[in-house]
Amino acid sequence: MKGRVWKFGDDVDTDAVIPGRYLVMNTPEELAPYTFIGVRPDFAENVKENDIVVAGNNFGCGSSREHAPIALKGTKIGCVIAKSFARIFFRNAINIGVALLECPDTDKIDDGDEISVDFESGTIENLTKGEKYQATPLPDFVRGIVDAGGLKEYTRKIID
Repeated sequence: MKGRVWKFGDDVDTDAVIPGRYLVMNTPEELAPYTFIGVRPDFAENVKENDIVVAGNNFGCGSSREHAPIALKGTKIGCVIAKSFARIFFRNAINIGVALLECPDTDKIDDGDEISVDFESGTIENLTKGEKYQATPLPDFVRGIVDAGGLKEYTRKIID
């Protein structure tokens, strides 16, 4: 998977991903236009399918509501790469079907860089800079949940 980077810093909380005033909406399509509206107003109108959110430590901290990963899913980003994730956000994102990777080298990746991601190996290649970084790959069963589109879809798939 290949995409353009949207770079964020440390401690990006769920209110930054989707502000509370939009919580009356519940679908990816409804929430997507308001993703990062308070911190990157240009994000929703310019993000393209498979673009990649890259951040520092503690991405998804704050409220445990599922609206944040639902909004990200609605934007059709390819994944979120961060140094670390808030635990509840990590689980919610996987359950919703948003791919996540932890990588200690996100400081080396800049806004607008084009990167490719191999989810199986965890290899991230910065095509703009000609560098490679190693992320912790998701275990096969977790990747299966993400690939299926989320926990509900995965469950339907394995019981059919």
